[in-house]
Amino acid sequence: MNPTRRAALASLALGLSSPGLWAQGGSYPARTVKIVVPYAPGGGVDLLARMLGERLQRKWGQAVVVENKTGASTLIGATAVAKAVPDGLTLLLTSEATITSNPFLFDKLPYDPVNELAPISQLVSLPQMVVAHPSVAARNMAELIALAKARPQALSYASYGSGSLPHLLFESLKAKTGAHIVQVPYKGISPAVTAVHSGEVQLTLAGVSGARSLLQAGKLKALAVGRATRLADLPEVPTLREAGLAEIDPRESWFGLFATGGTPAATVHKIQQDVAEIGADPAFRDSVLLSRGFEPVFSTPDAFARFIDGDMRQKAQLIRISGAKAE
Repeated sequence: MNPTRRAALASLALGLSSPGLWAQGGSYPARTVKIVVPYAPGGGVDLLARMLGERLQRKWGQAVVVENKTGASTLIGATAVAKAVPDGLTLLLTSEATITSNPFLFDKLPYDPVNELAPISQLVSLPQMVVAHPSVAARNMAELIALAKARPQALSYASYGSGSLPHLLFESLKAKTGAHIVQVPYKGISPAVTAVHSGEVQLTLAGVSGARSLLQAGKLKALAVGRATRLADLPEVPTLREAGLAEIDPRESWFGLFATGGTPAATVHKIQQDVAEIGADPAFRDSVLLSRGFEPVFSTPDAFARFIDGDMRQKAQLIRISGAKAE
């Protein structure tokens, strides 16, 4: 992201951070609110959108509907929100791919993720972990690199397409260390994890929540975690940073909520406040989030904008190193 766009993001964040602005905004929402999900029904983003929408409908006394606009690497759904009327009645709930990866995977986007989408809140974080089939002799990333160099193309990893987090990590690992591990694409992270579990491939980068039960059963083993600190419940697993791979750490996956760019700051703040109240409810946190391995965040718009800026810089670096391009 160039300095002009980064400045625009910072300015937007400052404009969205003033609680007093809501007093000027009138009654919101006056009619039905639509949450666009650029993924198919049944996945994590869709589930969170539906559970959050149900709670917002009760709070607002207005219908909140979830609309799945799938296809084109989330471009269709994101564009629909980016080009909507900026009144806060059309929202986008999506993952990091839409906002911080797509700008660097595509030569041109039909939407501007900085100027045409207004950050409301990072809702959840999904820490990522390098996992291997138990048959892999390596116990950590250093041993994995040595093994891959000693046996070129003997190891394979499951991805879910060019630009997916596993693809960015393992192709960047190859570029930085010369450790060649063959990519095998699957249709989503769940099939990718299953492929490692079954022994079709040896490695992937998976959400901790999706791999935890297999790790506990000894059907997968963890080599590293992609976050700033070790996980409290898996303290023996080092971070990629500790392994000397901070430069190619794809970090966490995340889900966030956005409005159309130009939506009044008062409206954005109102939505964020109401969403944060839902996120703070113990019943919602336990039954919807923690039980599924989602780490609650529910940040403010300005904090979310700063987070996006940092994630964009990291993704730009990874995509440059890995050579990833949109398929």
